[in-house]
Amino acid sequence: MTDQPQELLAAVDSLLAAVDNGTVLPLPAERVRLREAAGLTQAAVAQALGTRVPSVEAWEAGRAEPKGQRREAYRRLLDGLAQRHPAPASSSGTRAARHEPSPALQVQDTSSSPTPKARTVQAKGSIPDDRSQFPNGPLAVLNGDGIAYCPGGTLLDCPAITIEQLVDWTLRESGLGAQRLHRHGKDSDPLIVLTAQAAGRFSLPAQLEDRRGLRLADDHPVVRQLARTKWKLTRRGFGPWPRIYRPAQDGRRQCVQLAVVPWGAFDARTWGSADQLPAPELAQVLGDYAARVIVPRGSAAVCGLELMTALRPPTRPVKDPVTGTWTSGPNPGALTQPVDPAPPEAPDEHPVVAARYPRGHQRTPAEVLDEEAFEWIRDPEQLTDDECAKSFAVGIDVNMAFAAAVNRLTVGLGAPVHAIRPRFDKKAPGSWLVDLSHIDFDTRLPNPFTPHGLRPDGPAWYATPTVAYATELGYDITPLEAWLRPESGPYLDGWYIRLRDAYLAIMERLGVTAGMNETDFLAAMEHHKDADPAQAAVLSAIKATVKGGIGKLRERPQGAGYRPGERWPALERPTWRPDIRAAVIAAARVNMHRKMLKLAATGLFPIAVLSDCAVYLSDGPTPLDFLPRTPEGRPLPGGFRLGVSPGMVKHEGTQSLMWAVKMLDQGHNPARHIKGTDAAAGGE
Repeated sequence: MTDQPQELLAAVDSLLAAVDNGTVLPLPAERVRLREAAGLTQAAVAQALGTRVPSVEAWEAGRAEPKGQRREAYRRLLDGLAQRHPAPASSSGTRAARHEPSPALQVQDTSSSPTPKARTVQAKGSIPDDRSQFPNGPLAVLNGDGIAYCPGGTLLDCPAITIEQLVDWTLRESGLGAQRLHRHGKDSDPLIVLTAQAAGRFSLPAQLEDRRGLRLADDHPVVRQLARTKWKLTRRGFGPWPRIYRPAQDGRRQCVQLAVVPWGAFDARTWGSADQLPAPELAQVLGDYAARVIVPRGSAAVCGLELMTALRPPTRPVKDPVTGTWTSGPNPGALTQPVDPAPPEAPDEHPVVAARYPRGHQRTPAEVLDEEAFEWIRDPEQLTDDECAKSFAVGIDVNMAFAAAVNRLTVGLGAPVHAIRPRFDKKAPGSWLVDLSHIDFDTRLPNPFTPHGLRPDGPAWYATPTVAYATELGYDITPLEAWLRPESGPYLDGWYIRLRDAYLAIMERLGVTAGMNETDFLAAMEHHKDADPAQAAVLSAIKATVKGGIGKLRERPQGAGYRPGERWPALERPTWRPDIRAAVIAAARVNMHRKMLKLAATGLFPIAVLSDCAVYLSDGPTPLDFLPRTPEGRPLPGGFRLGVSPGMVKHEGTQSLMWAVKMLDQGHNPARHIKGTDAAAGGE
């Protein structure tokens, strides 16, 4: 107790005055709801308020409060959002408490009818009145006993014993789903994850017999029963990620996403060993990913592409000035409709290519855009005496290299326009036919204009970032031809920001934070994945979402029945854009070369490069033993810098000099195996 009761009374009066004046901030959960309802990222709020993302995270978690003018500005933002996005009415479904599971839980079944109901969970306290639209979160992991585990510890009772009953329960009773990421987008469909035991409960086989199509046969009893009850499946059928739906009613979607764990829904290359986790822990892992990235809807590649659309929907409501009615119109800055690629941008199977070249024709660099990541090794005969006196080969790897390349990248939004002998404009996204073979580099460096690192031998097609790099180096460029996209914009900026924030937040949970000194950073990275295997699985999924999403922009045809020259389903997506994929990869490759060129100016040359990993020879076993520094002891400006942020580098691995030389002599790439495994097999 205090000895100053007057001060206590004054403090209470001050708090009451703040309530009367309307200056008390909303509860943390409401702050999150308002920001997400407006489609704003934490980074956008931080930038507007002149603070850092961790500060906004702390405000939304209730760990800290803004002060002074920043508090007033934050309150004004929340008030404005509250006017635009008032709190929704309470869900009609049964509410359930959020808490950590405990042996002392008392489970009370509130169901009084044979229809499936959620059951509430109490842990020595009353159930909070959760008024959010989706009170039980975005997803649930279902076990064989009909218990659905939600992120945060909520348990739901699901008495369904058939898939159609499960879908009905999910839509009517579960309270599952997630709010849209953009105000013109759509709320996320609820996700139900079926464990092996749950799959057996619903008469699903332990594994799929169709290993090629990865789907149940159309005459399987489960598929037939869904058809009889008027439920539909998407084109991919009932596989590891079936989506079950009916046409929308009264503007409301009727769609449930399932994930079947024993069928390989959670690939180990993306999710590590997450599929081996108990149901409550798997629910938390998937919930963390859903909260920071997107509710899983398929592979990491599918999630990466879906995130692009969720953050920049193709349409928005538009009011007809004549009739006053609202219709659907294109959303500025988004990919609004499918467009065919320019001939050099199209893969070999595309109808555009089939119409121009005979079947089996091998296109030359002057006929096809070949923007791919580096895979280069140095001729071992070029190793100098000084390099052969080193003891170690040390690999450094660029964090989130493709995400960093996306940052502030302008890409085309519409169809390409052909131009003959145009003047090069680095601000114009597109593909350029240019001869860059006259540009010379030290042969101890990869040439930046080819994926294999060898000098081009004549005119070739390049994406804008590659040609812009040639002009940056001081060379005059005279394009012979181009396919340009006049309509352009930073389409992937929001995508980058959301994935960057998710990556940094998970790294912080794993003990690796921005601002660490280099020695502490290297030490933290040595064991960061061991600190929390569940969070390490989320981290792996975030990285795979970046790479998979970029790759999915040029999805190739699938299935044994496909014939070259035919169209395939992916071509009908606005997000089938091989030109954007090429621009991202070109930007990543150029960023890598720019840093290697800075180190070369100090006499340091790589012996191998694989995508975002470079291997250097060193006197010591860590990057600190060879990365150059200024006379003041700072990292070399423009070179590789150790740190956690996207675009900075980490230690990839160390091997002996003799190991590296043997790899080079055998024609193998040391960068692929520098950490003792195949980098590609590990998803790097």
